[in-house]
Amino acid sequence: MKDLKNNTQFLVKQGKRIKISDFSSKADLGFDLDELKNELEKNIDKNSKLQEKLYASGKHSLLIVFQAMDAAGKDSTIEHVTSGINPQGVRVNSFKQPSKEELSHDYLWRCYKKLPKRGMIGIFNRSHYEEVLVTRVHPEYILGQNIPGLDTIEQVNDSFWDSRFESIRNFEKHIYQNGTTVIKFFLNVSREEQKNRFLSRINETDKNWKFSYGDVKERKLWDKYMNAYGDMISNTSTKEAPWYIIPADDKPSMRLLVSEIIKETLNDLDLEFPELGDDSMSDLERGKSELEAE
Repeated sequence: MKDLKNNTQFLVKQGKRIKISDFSSKADLGFDLDELKNELEKNIDKNSKLQEKLYASGKHSLLIVFQAMDAAGKDSTIEHVTSGINPQGVRVNSFKQPSKEELSHDYLWRCYKKLPKRGMIGIFNRSHYEEVLVTRVHPEYILGQNIPGLDTIEQVNDSFWDSRFESIRNFEKHIYQNGTTVIKFFLNVSREEQKNRFLSRINETDKNWKFSYGDVKERKLWDKYMNAYGDMISNTSTKEAPWYIIPADDKPSMRLLVSEIIKETLNDLDLEFPELGDDSMSDLERGKSELEAE
């Protein structure tokens, strides 16, 4: 398989202005379904071994951010690509509507305290980017955050969003400089495929629990969301924390692409198991001798 991490078809380069409509929601990787599953299994196995080195070395952490429209497949993708990783080495955090406590802090606070410690993989299912997506489409939500000097919708303007983008870039650069590698995935599902998945949730009894009428209401704002996503990705895809736009209409292809990029990102860290010093080597020999003498 190609080194997809460096494939500009998916990677958004720093400073590039993009529109979501310029990216396809479909991908043809040249594999049939069985081959896609086999390649995914290979990546899961490789990522499990890389995660073991990440944990043992204790020098780096990896933060993986997932953003997407509803029904794009965030949950299932996270489930599949982490299925072979030691549960002790990965933490998944989902960010819903902010609580009263979270609203009493700045908008990055609830995400900052969930960052992975060194040696760990952290996954954000939605993230701090909700604060330049949902709030961008519904700027009235900003007024509920009690930000000093912000009293009217008119003040939630381009300058406000530019400031938020700058804060996010600085936040991600700071954690990168302190050992956290960041990769961000936008799962690009088409409007037609989202409709089909919503109908599936309605028509199939065992999927009814997934359906929310609120998702249909937000769907009516599709164009506004696409504009918000395009502006967000254009302003926050950096060398330290790049965005990847992943075609999401076909879930097996999407999962393979995500797993491949995670694998290449971990590979680039040049992870190794820690070398033992003389004292530790002596302890090994002493322990071996005592055990064998039992």
